[in-house]
Amino acid sequence: MTLFEQIAGARVFDLEQPRFAGMPIHPAHKPGYFYALHRRHRDSYRPEKSGPRSGASGVLTMMEHSGTHIDALCHQACDLTLHGGIAAEDVERSDGYTALGAETMRPLLGRGVLLDVAGWKGVEELPRDSAIGADDLEGCARAHHVDVRAGDVLLVRTGSGARWTDEAAYLRAAGVSKSGNIWAADKRVVAVGADNVAWDSMQEKDPETNMMLFGHVHLLVTHGIHILENLNLEELAAAGIREFCFVGIPLKFRGATGSPIRPLALVE
Repeated sequence: MTLFEQIAGARVFDLEQPRFAGMPIHPAHKPGYFYALHRRHRDSYRPEKSGPRSGASGVLTMMEHSGTHIDALCHQACDLTLHGGIAAEDVERSDGYTALGAETMRPLLGRGVLLDVAGWKGVEELPRDSAIGADDLEGCARAHHVDVRAGDVLLVRTGSGARWTDEAAYLRAAGVSKSGNIWAADKRVVAVGADNVAWDSMQEKDPETNMMLFGHVHLLVTHGIHILENLNLEELAAAGIREFCFVGIPLKFRGATGSPIRPLALVE
């Protein structure tokens, strides 16, 4: 069977949440998203001059970190130092970063693994404001007979994806704790993602560094592991899929700190 035939016969799960004004946005990335029509069909409809054809177009204004997206490595710094020991001020310009920007992110194409922690615990959604630790990730992987390997894209389901139209509830979704982030990095995955707004537990502060969002530094800065946020994992989990071919293509926004992404899971 050719590669084309394999792909054509695959079942495709769309892991992107729909984008719209009013969708959940992390407070640091407000106002988030705006789309409006700029040119309507009636504006260019001149059948007496140019025939029956007309066109429409719109204006899109959005934060890089709104909707389903992937973080570039320049998104986070630790003591003003980016991944690879690059001083942030050396590569920072008003029009973006000259290193580690979104255009440097390679397409993600490879093995994906879903750890459905909510399903493993027998709940539709993990308790709000709770943290997912290393024991949770390891226990879920063991129970579902899944090995997380080097080079994988690791996805974690909290169950909050079903609340995408309820910002107040969605922003209180469970997230991954410090120990969970260390566990993921030790597995040497290339990217992680979750059905929440920040991947990390938004309530947990690391007592050693006094830092919130520990994983954003440990993954992006220390290990060069990309983070995907606001995934829709409901259909994939309902189908009982644990392993799949993951496809995710960032946009080449030069110097940007992140990019929208359309992640897909392909299953035979």
